[in-house]
Amino acid sequence: MPPPKRSIHVVAAVITDARGRVLLNRRTENRDMAGLWEFPGGKREPGETSEQALVRELREELGIEADIGDWLMDVPQHYPDKHLTLEVRHVRSWKGSPRGREGQAITWVAQDKLGRYSMPPADLPVVAALRQPDQYLITPAPADDDALAAQWQQRLQQAVAAGHQRIQLRLPPQHPQRQLLIESAIGSLRRAGPQWLVNRDIELAAALGVGVHLGSEQVLALAERPLPADQLVAASCHDLAQLQAAQRLGCDFAVLGPVQATASHPGATPLGWEGFAALRAQVSLPIYALGGMEPHHVADARRHGAQGIAAIRGLWPT
Repeated sequence: MPPPKRSIHVVAAVITDARGRVLLNRRTENRDMAGLWEFPGGKREPGETSEQALVRELREELGIEADIGDWLMDVPQHYPDKHLTLEVRHVRSWKGSPRGREGQAITWVAQDKLGRYSMPPADLPVVAALRQPDQYLITPAPADDDALAAQWQQRLQQAVAAGHQRIQLRLPPQHPQRQLLIESAIGSLRRAGPQWLVNRDIELAAALGVGVHLGSEQVLALAERPLPADQLVAASCHDLAQLQAAQRLGCDFAVLGPVQATASHPGATPLGWEGFAALRAQVSLPIYALGGMEPHHVADARRHGAQGIAAIRGLWPT
């Protein structure tokens, strides 16, 4: 029987300069995952608080005295030799000039360029948390009625006006106005700037130049990413095999659930937050928690490594 894996708690910092660039460290040759870039920080020692550990690590690594700010997220991650929890905190301010005191290279990176840097699996969800929305709105299906379809369009406009930045248009294939409603929504609201994804219909997404949200059976069946890099690809997942398939396809993010019991899926067994975190720890792509989610659950989601929450009822204007 192999020995049990050790569990370690690492605290990392998001340090941002006046230009909005983020500081990264490069792992030195004498460490595992040498050459990869990461957010600076280190292991929390027994008896230390997270703030104390991060102040000490930044002093040792970078030669700065840091004022530790808001918590961003915790990322559970399984590695071959350990179970890691990466706690991520913002740094409000610091004294001194950051430099690689342990022989490591450091660099300041614009946030929209962070994806170009090779990083350990635990750091990748942090990049997503800095750059991508923490809420993913899934539209309900409009009723087959002109007046109710018009009401659906009005509520979609309200959702965009309220600031939703990532929206899945989830209309069933049999809806008689499906393509008309999707094209109308995207055409009239494109300037407002949300990221649009069409549910399941790869061909329509390609034609409209928007993203696609794959069903769990599509994720398992596809051999390669169905759209180019400038069109989002997301996936619905319910287990580890589907998450791993989504990662192999190069999906930009996944939705995992149900985390809690929902009226729309009464027969599904909820994962619970611990079950969600256990699955999240085995992949590195951004994942939204789905199932009974409302905006106040974003913090719970981030404590368990999620990008945020995905919801229909919890996010749709009423």
